[in-house]
Amino acid sequence: MQKLLNTSKEHGSNALAIVSELSTTLKTVQSQRKLLGMDEAGFPAWMGHEYRRMLKADAAKFTPNVTVAKDGSGKFKTIAAALKAMPEKYTGRYVIYIKEGVYEENVIITKKMVNVTMYGEGSQKSIITGKKNYVDGVPTFQTATFAAIGDGFMAQSLGFRNTAGPEKHQAVALRVQSDRSIFLNCRMEGYQDSLYAQTHRQFYRGCYITGTIDFIFGNAAAVFQNCLIYVRKPMANQQNIVTAQGRTDKRQTTGIVLQNCRILAADTLKPEKAKFKSYLGRPWKEYSRTIIMETEIGDFIQAEGWKEWEGDFALKTLYYAEFNNKGPGSSTAGRVKWPGYKSTMKKERALEYTVGPFLQGEGWIKNADVPVRFGMFG
Repeated sequence: MQKLLNTSKEHGSNALAIVSELSTTLKTVQSQRKLLGMDEAGFPAWMGHEYRRMLKADAAKFTPNVTVAKDGSGKFKTIAAALKAMPEKYTGRYVIYIKEGVYEENVIITKKMVNVTMYGEGSQKSIITGKKNYVDGVPTFQTATFAAIGDGFMAQSLGFRNTAGPEKHQAVALRVQSDRSIFLNCRMEGYQDSLYAQTHRQFYRGCYITGTIDFIFGNAAAVFQNCLIYVRKPMANQQNIVTAQGRTDKRQTTGIVLQNCRILAADTLKPEKAKFKSYLGRPWKEYSRTIIMETEIGDFIQAEGWKEWEGDFALKTLYYAEFNNKGPGSSTAGRVKWPGYKSTMKKERALEYTVGPFLQGEGWIKNADVPVRFGMFG
């Protein structure tokens, strides 16, 4: 994987490091529907009726500024056109309703577009798709079908896809560097590098993420809660790696946290899971940090759990930890013996990586009025 750090990412990472220094005194498609266990409305089959009702009610409470519809029933036919019409200086939250349809376009929420909300009719109904990829000469961060940069971005009930396919290698469906961003009941679909959680604070709840290699990666402070993570069948001679966190400085307050999620083999992988090795993560950068807690881990994950990047790179400086996980792949008995890996983690330490302290979420996430657990589930 040959990733490039753009200027905005470097600035974002440096800013997080500075914040850390200043705050050291603080305590820190039927086949596709079958794949994800979706019903006709785009909700997962295992989701309770009360939670579904709440999500639908949340969508209903939005009053859109504009509506996008491919069939012409809205003000705009494309998302890009709706964003172009957004006032340059807008006070409050700008809401865009995206009706059912497959929108083939590459979308960018620019830095100036702050506090934008987009909501659709379901992650299997309102879909944004593209196919830019690294093999065709596009830098990884520019392959994103959808890029959210402006702070305070929120998405609900939308699907983000990159359909380039595994043979095109790095192909991002969603790239996020929006601080205080929230993704609720969304779907991110790709193969290698599906979701680029690039920088700043990000919260994902009830989302469905599919991929093969490093498909949740980046250097954001990102918490994934109640998410369904499906590992797909890779190309021949490839291996699956769920995460590739990219912390470059030990002072950075960044990391990937999977809490109360499910890491499972997709239907395409299940019958051939013995042929392909699958891992929880590997260190993209020297101070890579990933915590997996209260999560179900499927039996297809290798006993050692984690994979090196190259040789002994970052094995002493990374921070990988597991806490109170379940499922046939959750045993830490056979895990790697790297200096930076923690097979046992006290609850007090694990609490530091929950939404409240890790994202300072009790302010901005609470104000967004979305489903969230600030502490532990158990």
